[in-house]
Amino acid sequence: MTERRIAFIGAGNMAGALIKGLLHAGAAAPEAIWAVDVRPERLRELSEEHGVRVGAKVGEACAWADVVVLSVKPQVFDKVLPEVAADVGDALVVSIAAGVPIEAIEARLPEGTRVIRTMPNTPALVDAGATAIAPGRHAREEDIYLAKRLFDSVGITVILEEGLLDAVTGLSGSGPAYIFLIIEALSDAGVKVGLRRDSAQLLAAQTVLGSAKLLIETGEHPGMLKDMVTSPGGTAIAGLHTLEAGGLRTTLINAVETATERARQLGEQMATRLRDG
Repeated sequence: MTERRIAFIGAGNMAGALIKGLLHAGAAAPEAIWAVDVRPERLRELSEEHGVRVGAKVGEACAWADVVVLSVKPQVFDKVLPEVAADVGDALVVSIAAGVPIEAIEARLPEGTRVIRTMPNTPALVDAGATAIAPGRHAREEDIYLAKRLFDSVGITVILEEGLLDAVTGLSGSGPAYIFLIIEALSDAGVKVGLRRDSAQLLAAQTVLGSAKLLIETGEHPGMLKDMVTSPGGTAIAGLHTLEAGGLRTTLINAVETATERARQLGEQMATRLRDG
């Protein structure tokens, strides 16, 4: 990817994470990245920290780039797309905007524009993101490969059909909020049984991190790993009994399902807004 010029239209936290990841992975050089934003202080920060090109003019960046990353908020998408359309040329367009369907993006860009829609999550800020990639009608295999390399620089990626991205939003997109709530609850529990707050929070967070790492690195089914911790008549099975009685499993399933449906609703609203705008 080092030979590609990448323009980020919108330079918020996720764009910043991607820029940092690309540079640290050696997947792009600072002079091959151009960040565009309306906030001079944010552009100054990115320039000083990473040495990338910065500016406020969408058209200039799009005309220069081989890959245009749409990283603005969904609320201003309809204002930015006409500027992108005017100068995007033959560049690949990668969207990280939640809830904006590919069809709605393609309809506002020149016919034949290659579009890839993605759903990253906030742990990309610490190189531990989970991103789903869905190609548009005109995207080619090499475009999918480029997008995968982009997001592999800040975590892991999966390639899916666009129809599954709402489910991804409900699971991994919103999932960090669920995990933060679980960590907070575990920390509160630690305090309740006598631990200091800082110790309880650190132990809870590391337990979640270590458990996830063990699952990914071993490739074992989570049920098997759970059984490894659970001794007959022991502490873990007593705690698990309480969790099952409290409906934790069902509650988490319902949370993902509800968030998925909400993502679907927001996507339909955004598609209507772009279509009628």
